[in-house]
Amino acid sequence: MAQPPVFVLSVPETPDDPEGSQEPSPYDESEVHDSFYQLIQEQSRWAAEEGLELQQREPGPGALGALGDDHQALLGPEGVPVHSMATLRILASMPSRTIGRSRGAILSQLYNRTVRLRRRAARRPQLRDVGRSARPSLRLYDLELDPLVLEEEEKRVLLVKELQGLTVAQRDHVLRGMPLSLAEKRCLREESRTPRGKRRARQGGRGLPSCCSQLQDSCVLALHNLGLVLLSGLQALKPWRYALKRIGGQFGSSVLSYFLFLKTLLAFNALLLLPLLAFIVGVQAAFPPAPPASVPAFTGLELLTGGGRFAHTVLYYGYYSNATLSQPCASPPDGGQCPPEAGGLPYNMPLAYLFTVGVAFFITCITLVYSMSRSFGESYRVGSTSGVHAISVFCSWDYKVTQKWASRLQHDNIRTQLKELLAVWQLRRGPRSMCWRLRRVAVLGLVWLLCLGTTLGCTVAVYSFSELMIKSPGSTEREGALLALPLVVCLLNLGAPYLYRGLAALERHDSPVLEVYVAICRNLILKMVTLGILCYHWLGRRVGTLRDQCWENFVGQELYRLMVMDFLFTLLDTLFGELVWRLISERTLKRRGKPEFDIAGNVLELIYGQTLTWLGVLFSPLLPAMQIIKLLLLFYVKKTSLMANCQAPRRPWKASHMSTVFISLLCFPSFLGAAIFLCYAVWQVKPSSICGPFRTLDTMYEAGKVWVRHLERAGPRVSWLPWIHRYLLENTFPIYLVSALLLAVIYLNIQVVKGQRKVICLLKEQISNEGEDKIFLINKLQSVYERKERSRVGRTEAAAMPPALFTDDGDTW
Repeated sequence: MAQPPVFVLSVPETPDDPEGSQEPSPYDESEVHDSFYQLIQEQSRWAAEEGLELQQREPGPGALGALGDDHQALLGPEGVPVHSMATLRILASMPSRTIGRSRGAILSQLYNRTVRLRRRAARRPQLRDVGRSARPSLRLYDLELDPLVLEEEEKRVLLVKELQGLTVAQRDHVLRGMPLSLAEKRCLREESRTPRGKRRARQGGRGLPSCCSQLQDSCVLALHNLGLVLLSGLQALKPWRYALKRIGGQFGSSVLSYFLFLKTLLAFNALLLLPLLAFIVGVQAAFPPAPPASVPAFTGLELLTGGGRFAHTVLYYGYYSNATLSQPCASPPDGGQCPPEAGGLPYNMPLAYLFTVGVAFFITCITLVYSMSRSFGESYRVGSTSGVHAISVFCSWDYKVTQKWASRLQHDNIRTQLKELLAVWQLRRGPRSMCWRLRRVAVLGLVWLLCLGTTLGCTVAVYSFSELMIKSPGSTEREGALLALPLVVCLLNLGAPYLYRGLAALERHDSPVLEVYVAICRNLILKMVTLGILCYHWLGRRVGTLRDQCWENFVGQELYRLMVMDFLFTLLDTLFGELVWRLISERTLKRRGKPEFDIAGNVLELIYGQTLTWLGVLFSPLLPAMQIIKLLLLFYVKKTSLMANCQAPRRPWKASHMSTVFISLLCFPSFLGAAIFLCYAVWQVKPSSICGPFRTLDTMYEAGKVWVRHLERAGPRVSWLPWIHRYLLENTFPIYLVSALLLAVIYLNIQVVKGQRKVICLLKEQISNEGEDKIFLINKLQSVYERKERSRVGRTEAAAMPPALFTDDGDTW
């Protein structure tokens, strides 16, 4: 059989483009795929026209794999695909290989961008409309240079010309976004800057003298520097900015989440205190009621008990008047009465008290829901966190940091962040045996049974002691005896978490995040059940025994005592639980390890204190101010103790969802329980008849009804207000309608999030398919080049064979 003629496939490295065509941008994926497809079609067509017999190439001695089904490339000695030189040139010219490495590709990309920007601005004619003498010419270049260098220089010149056609602001914006070094950007800025002579001529043509232009530039520069100074000042005004960065750098995001949560609570209390000060406390302080006949002297014990002289101040509910306040007038000289207009605008204190507390709670509710939704959006983002390790390694450093302490702080932050990211890999474990699982379930069940038994015992103790306080005569008269119940409650809240922590050591959770969540759950159950017993004790038992007294003041004082005792026990826990334990472990036990910061216990203390504040707003309007002072002191005490007595967690973990969990616990068990307690007190409990703004009413809610009846008698001008109260507030249908709309909005948002997740999954699948398509196209190109190589080798061998080796019938030997 005669051997067919052997041809050489000539594959051009740069195909001839038609005149006027433009090189596709690296971002145009469709054009890149079209170019691959056209190249494969051309190679197949040329091979068919030349009558090549495409055969499979046998693997050489140095290859470990063969090309199978045109989808696999040859494998080298280490399993790496081995491509031909032409394929390697194609690979080197792909967008993923050129962007970020080749300066010519970057300049080409930015040149195209500046061309599009200039075309949109239409500030100067297109390059093709300029005369040929003004166009860049290759005659200016040395033809003996590398063509890649010539092309790069040409693109650089064109980029400079395009930058010169832009305004100064657009030019700075484009240069700032270039992925080039500072030296390259500086050279481009100098080359694209207008010459000084042209600038003076242009200014002279406009009629602006040089002194005016210099003055204008100086004013603009001064204003710019002033803006930068003000911006840096606003950044420095953020509370505890440097302290939070230092805590996050040394102890990680888990410990930092506690201090961020404390900062959030501080903002909530400030927002709650402002309307109370403006519409209740400030107004009543401006129009004080008549002082009582005998006011007790200040003894100092009031700072702990909240009673005594404090009971006759704006701190408690009983001090506020039930009258309509107005501006007093001087007595007329004839002894008559003041005219009606002399009193000024009346101020209904019962209505203001009720509406202000309601509006303050409503604002707090809206702020809580917004904070929770925002925290959910930041923590549980739609999509995956793949690539976060590479971003942390290569993109975390801020090159604008110049001071030594700032660079050290940033170094600690990045190191701690990498530890937290790498700690996730250590949690991966292999399969466990059935015996290990059964033993694990038994231990967990026993620990949970003991913890729930401890909670039940604490609840019974609080209930029994509260009943004992009710039955004991004279318990409300002695101020020292009033501290007994808060003391018992705080002792139980302090001792039970230590027992929970000891039992948690038996569980040996693999994940530190799960360990913190379990501790939070157990402490939350204890504190919420205790507060539930206290609420029943106040509204269900104390109201009946204090008929002839101001029970609202008593409830407010009880909440005051609980808050003060909780703060004192928190200080004692910080002193003995962290400082003393560190000294004992270092000096007596000769250990270098310091105790770790108890995130679960400290966070639950914050939630517990905030719940006390919300429960007492109705009975003590200044309780949020005390909570603000308490949080400020707690921050500095905890920060000092953390830096001196604690160490970073032995098992670092990333607290990406901790803030969301804290806000959710603050919203649902804490705020929702306080709102139910206050609603029951407003709608169901009869107010005291001797004190407070609602002393003559059956319920606090009747203050709104009395105001509506006054509006009905006022005239037709305000008749719409009673209509709103009757049909929108007292009628239940609008409430159900608003609830249904709220649920519909929540459902729609959930469906939108689900749709976004589906779209992201489809896009990820499409990206994966695009990568497989590229691999398939590269393998196809590899097969074409392999066939070309075989045909070239065959032709060379046939040309090198002597004619004597051919027989008469044309067959080779």
